[in-house]
Amino acid sequence: MARVLKVSGPLDLDAIRAEAGVPAEFPADVLAEAERVAASPPLPDHDATDLPLVTIDPPGARDLDQAVHLARTAAGYRVSYAIADVGAFVPLGSAIDAEARRRGQTVYCPDGRTPLHPPQLSEGAASLLPGQLRPAALWTIDLDGDGEVTAVDLRRARVRSRAQLDYESVGGQVPPELELLPEIGRLLQARARDRGAIELGTPSQEVEPAPDGGWRIAFRGQSDVEGWNAQISLLTGRCAARLMLDGGVGVLRTLPPADPGAVDALRRLAPGLGVAWPAGAGPGEVVASLDPARPRDAAFLDAAVSLLRGAAYTAFDGPPPAQPGHGGVGAPYAHVTAPLRRLVDRFGTEVCLALAAGEEPAAGLRAALPGLPALMAASDRRTHEVERAVIDLVEATVLAGRVGEVFDAVVLDADGKRSTVVLAELAVQARCDGRLTPGERVRVRLTTADPATRTVRFAPAGD
Repeated sequence: MARVLKVSGPLDLDAIRAEAGVPAEFPADVLAEAERVAASPPLPDHDATDLPLVTIDPPGARDLDQAVHLARTAAGYRVSYAIADVGAFVPLGSAIDAEARRRGQTVYCPDGRTPLHPPQLSEGAASLLPGQLRPAALWTIDLDGDGEVTAVDLRRARVRSRAQLDYESVGGQVPPELELLPEIGRLLQARARDRGAIELGTPSQEVEPAPDGGWRIAFRGQSDVEGWNAQISLLTGRCAARLMLDGGVGVLRTLPPADPGAVDALRRLAPGLGVAWPAGAGPGEVVASLDPARPRDAAFLDAAVSLLRGAAYTAFDGPPPAQPGHGGVGAPYAHVTAPLRRLVDRFGTEVCLALAAGEEPAAGLRAALPGLPALMAASDRRTHEVERAVIDLVEATVLAGRVGEVFDAVVLDADGKRSTVVLAELAVQARCDGRLTPGERVRVRLTTADPATRTVRFAPAGD
C-alpha cells in the first residue's frame, strides 16, 4: 500500500448506489426460490473430492468462484480448476435467473457488496467454501513444459476445497498447495508476451474501511501472486473460447487489436518519458518491462490504456465473429470463471459443458446468448459509475478544507487545455487546468474540492 488518503466520518454511499440504479433488496420470490434450491444442492455423479483444491481470494471473501490444484506431470503440468456450478442452482427462466439478468454483476462498495445472486447461494450453497461438498464445473487443462495447452477436459463434478487462502498470506510465503503457482504463472506470462498480449498492471484506486474507523483510499498494484493466479483464469478463458469457436456457438469477451495510430502515438511518447522501445518490440513487450511505481513509467502506462479500447461481449451462433480475439489477452477469450459474480460466466460455462460433452447447447440457452452483450454493457456502466463516484466522494471530502494548498504531483496525461495529475503523497488523481507534459513532476494548487458534486480540480501552482 502506498500514498494512503483517509477520511473520517460517514459517507452517503446509499445515495451513490441509488443514483446508479443499483438494485437493493432481492424480491421475495427470488429469496424463496434461493432457499429451496440451497436446501438440496444438486451433486453430479463424477466424484473429484480427492483433488486437494484450494481457493485464493481477497481476505474475508465469501463468494468463492474458483478452486485450483496444480500438479507436475511427465510432460509438463496439469491445472485443475473448479468453478462454482451456478447453472445447477439457477435454471433458465427461474425467478433467480430473471433477477440475475436485471443485476448483471455483483457491485462492490467499501461498506459491502450488492450481490448478483441471493447470499444463500453466492455466499452459501454455491460458493466453494472450505470443507464443503459442492457441485462444480471442473476444468482439467494439461500444459507442456513451455506452458502451451495440450489437452482440455471439462465436466460437472463434486468437489471439496481443502482451504481458503488469501493473497496477503500467500504473498508472504507460498504454501505447499500452491508451490507450482509461481512456476506455471511465469510460464503463462511468458507465453502471453509471445502472443503480443498487453497487460498494463497499472495501480488502481481503492476505497476501503480504515482499521481505526472511517475510510481510506490507496493506490494498489497487483501482487505477483495475484498476477500468477490471474493467469490461471485467463488460461481457462482461452480454453473456453476455443471450445466455443470449434463448436460454433458461444459468447466471447472481445477487444480489437491495438490501433496502429495509437501505437505510433505511444512510441513517439516513449522517449520523452525515458521509456526504452527496442526496435521490433511490440507494445505488450514494452509495457511488460515497466515498473508502475516509477512516475514516468506510470504516466506511460496510463497513456497505454488507449491501446485497449473497444472491449465488448460478442455472442455468435454459427460462423465465428469477424474479430474473435482479445487484444489484451492476445487470443480469443471468454468469461467463464466468475459465475457467482458475473452473469455472462454462467451462460458461457453452460455452453462449454454441452460442447465438451459432445452435445448441442439447449435451445433456451442458445436463445439467451444474443441478449447478454447488452445486459453486461449496462451492468458494466453501472459498476464503473459507482466505483468512480465513491472515489470522487472520498477525494472531495478529505480535501474539502484544503482549497488553496499546494501539492507535489506527477502528470499522467494531457488533453486539450486540461491534464490529469496524481498527487505524490496522497492517493488522489484528478484533472488539472492547463496542458502539461506527461511524466513531468509539477506543483499544483487545489482550486476545487466539493463533496456535494464530488469534484476535485487543480491548477498549476505558479510558484
